[in-house]
Amino acid sequence: MYRIGQGFDVHRLAASREFILGGIKIEYEKGLLGHSDADCLCHAITDALLGAVALGDIGTHFPDNDEKYKNADSIILLKEAYELVKKEGYIINNIDNTIYAQEPKMKPYVPIMREKLAKELEIGIEQISIKAKTMEGLDSIGEKKAIAADSVVMLRRR
Repeated sequence: MYRIGQGFDVHRLAASREFILGGIKIEYEKGLLGHSDADCLCHAITDALLGAVALGDIGTHFPDNDEKYKNADSIILLKEAYELVKKEGYIINNIDNTIYAQEPKMKPYVPIMREKLAKELEIGIEQISIKAKTMEGLDSIGEKKAIAADSVVMLRRR
């Protein structure tokens, strides 16, 4: 039996923040603003995993009004969400992601993100895809004010 989940997240870019995306630090003049480290790619994958097994969303399990999650490492939250998925009897078949960012350019970082996420989720690198798109100068992402990511996860019964 297969289950499919979809996730989306967006965060503003802000000065005086580290830029963490896909579990890696990227050198850039701004970082993502949020209660945790604001890693919108990890957040989108987390939502997709939880949604696939009807366990709610990231805010249900890791609320942004809980000080316990202040500046939290989103990779840790992602791994905790995946443990919940495994308790439901499912494992990851594959994950397909898209990052939406005008800057910085994501292409050099995509292979590193894939390696990091595959390692942390204990899956093969061939099971995770990451694509990057600009917004051609349109909306808050195109104006370099925000970065977004979406994720589609297919799970299979163990």
